[in-house]
Parts: sequence; C-alpha cells; structure tokens
Amino acid sequence: MTGYEPPTALPRALLDREDMKAAIAAHDFGKVFRLARSEALISYSKIAAECDMKPERVGLLARGQGSVTTFEKIARIADALRIPGHLLGLAPREWEAPAALHRTVRSPAHTPDADGDDVRRREFFKASAGAGLVVALPELTRPQAGSRVGSDLPERLRERAARLRRLDDVLGGGDTYRVYLGEYEATKALLREASYTEATGRALLSVLAEQAQQAGWAAFDCGRHEDATGLYEASHQVAVDAGDAELAGNALAFLAYQAVDGDRRAGIQISARSVEEAGPEAAPGVRALLYERLAWAYAVAGLADETERALDAAQAALADIDERPQPDWVTWVDENELQIMTGRCWTELRRPLRAVPVLEAALARYDDAHARDKSLYLSWLADSYLTAGEVEQAASVTGRALDLASGVASVRPRERLAPVLRRLGRHRTLPAIAELLEKTGA
Repeated sequence: MTGYEPPTALPRALLDREDMKAAIAAHDFGKVFRLARSEALISYSKIAAECDMKPERVGLLARGQGSVTTFEKIARIADALRIPGHLLGLAPREWEAPAALHRTVRSPAHTPDADGDDVRRREFFKASAGAGLVVALPELTRPQAGSRVGSDLPERLRERAARLRRLDDVLGGGDTYRVYLGEYEATKALLREASYTEATGRALLSVLAEQAQQAGWAAFDCGRHEDATGLYEASHQVAVDAGDAELAGNALAFLAYQAVDGDRRAGIQISARSVEEAGPEAAPGVRALLYERLAWAYAVAGLADETERALDAAQAALADIDERPQPDWVTWVDENELQIMTGRCWTELRRPLRAVPVLEAALARYDDAHARDKSLYLSWLADSYLTAGEVEQAASVTGRALDLASGVASVRPRERLAPVLRRLGRHRTLPAIAELLEKTGA
C-alpha cells in the first residue's frame, strides 16, 4: 500500500481547509466527496472505484443522502483519499507511518453476519462521539527520532491509552487489534530512538506494558492466540523492567486466562503468581481483578472451595477503602462485574442453583451496548439453565446471545455458544429448540 499513490489522493492544501477538516471530523463523506470534486477535480467515478463503492452510492452521499458508518468502509475511504488517520479517529495508516513503524500484519479475524455482509461496527464507535471514543483522543505529536522527550509525555500517552481502551466497550478485537498494536509499536520506536531521563524512561516502559496488554487482549479476542501470548509475555518483561508490579501481575493474569482452557494446572499456577507479583499493596481494583482471574482458574479446574475463597478475596479487595487513584485498566471491575464472574464460576462448577440467580440479576443491570461481553456472559446463563434442565429457557437466552454477537468482530461469543448449541441439539424435537437451530444453521 505504501508505494501506491491513488488518483483520488486529496491535495494537502484541501486537507488543511477548515471546511474539509470539519467534514472529515464529522464523518460527512458526502461533503468530503463534493469538495474533492469541486476543488480538486476528482470525479465521483474515480472516488467510487478507489473506495470500492458503487458510483450511484457516491452520488447519493454527495447529495446528502445516507451516511458511512462501518469501520472497514471508513478505513477504505481514508486510504483512497489519503486522509491521515488522526483526522478520522483512526490509528496512523500504513502509508503515513514512518518506515521504522511499518510491520506486516495479517488481517484480523473477520466476522460476517448471517447474510454474509458486514454488520455496522456498533455504528462505528457509536458515531465516534457520545462515549468520548477515538475522535476525542488527546492531541499528541510524537517526537522525532533523536529528539528529547519531556517528562509529561508518558502521562499524555497513558491518557490516550485510556481513551482507546473505551473502544473495547463496543467493539471486538477484529476491529481494535491494529489500532492497539500501532500504539504499542509507536511507543516502542520512541523508546528506541528518542532521548529522555531515567525516570521518564521508566514511565514510558510502564505505558508500553499497558499498550502491549491492550493489543494482546484484542489479539486474543479475534483468535490470534500466538500474537496474544507474545504481547502478554513482552508486557510482563517490560513491566518488570519499569518496576510496575501491578502491570506485571496483570500481564500474568492475562497469560493465565488464555492458558486455563488448555492446561488447567498451568493456568492456576500463573494466576497465583499474578497475585503474588502484584503484591498486597496493589490498588484494590487490581487485587480484585487478579483474585477474580484466580477464581476462574480454580473453577475451570473444578476446585469449588478454592474458587469460593478467591471470590471472597476479590470481594474484600473491592470493599477496601483506598484514596489512591485506581489504574484506568481496572475501572471496569466493579460489584456487578464480580457478580457476573461469580455466576460464571458456579456455572463451570455445575452449580446452576447458585449461578442462575446471580447471573440473571447482574445481567439485568448490564447494558446491551457492551454486546460482545453481554453475549459471552449470557452463554454461561444458558449453560446453567441447560444443566438445570430448563431447556426452553436456555434456548431463549442462547438466541439473545446470538443476536447480540451478530456483527461483533470477536471469535469468543461463537466459540462459547457452540457447545451450548450442541447440547441443545439433543432436544431438537421441542419447537423452540428446532426454531433456534434452524435459525443458526446448527
């Protein structure tokens, strides 16, 4: 891509105009196309060809009819018109990144909907606005190679990482992996090429460890497990070098969460190490998260007493009054999330009478906007209903989970729901089950 200059590339002078910048920021591509034609003499037919759109679609947009909201199409327009990523709320595109940051990346896992078309990616970051997602990223000019980095840059990078983390609330790893990986690679290059004090260097390493965990989680979510492992391991080493015990413990917790399905003993051992490495002085939210992950490792291994003790420790950590600011990467860990993990653990332990009430109450408070996570959590509720013999209720919950998972670029909801659907298949003589199986093609 980097060696090709499309005939639809917008001139720099046009990109710098206030009306063009406003149209780009608002994702008003109809106006962008109109300005491209009137000011740069770029025909709609050329725009259609480069953007992989029908000419009539381009014409309709230019006349103010319709909008573009899918992640893939917006990225395609950015590349065709050579609109820098930051103007659209995207990571730097490959054609604009410095050569030092170029890296060949396989396309992330892609999830089609039942009709074979792309489902709108959660209305492209909820129109890239309301939740303060990508468009509202803090302004940031990355230093050039060899330049001196100020002590304020690590905190600015951490604020940027916090904003980018909000994408995971509404999108799957297939949409976010390259964004997160680009941030990680850019900071890694900065550490290699810039100059800074020892204290600033440690702070930058801590940011790098956090970015590696973001990228690793997205890789895990879209099925790139080797990439996830490599990023988690890199994060752990960098966090140790930075002296950041909390992030080092969290890197191990990620590794344990990934490992537990394949090697339960290793999952428990790594998860226990994560608690030890973070230490008793870690922030309450960090301790709660790590004990949750330890409880999960015990539950998957079928160890009920150990699971309950770890859940109690997580609850105690959440109840701990601590005036210190919590790391942004644990802000999602709250009482409701702990209840969901509790229900998941009891589901794994085949205790539906304990799992169902907890999951039902917690999921009733859980917003559908978090479609991937709610779909996953509903899969455990459906699993518990099946274990309890409530087949029709399990089918209803499974259908709801499948609807939520539609269009989310994550492999995990479907992986979780596949065994539930297989178990439901034993009851296909029931009308509700037959209807669900027919709908899903199972």
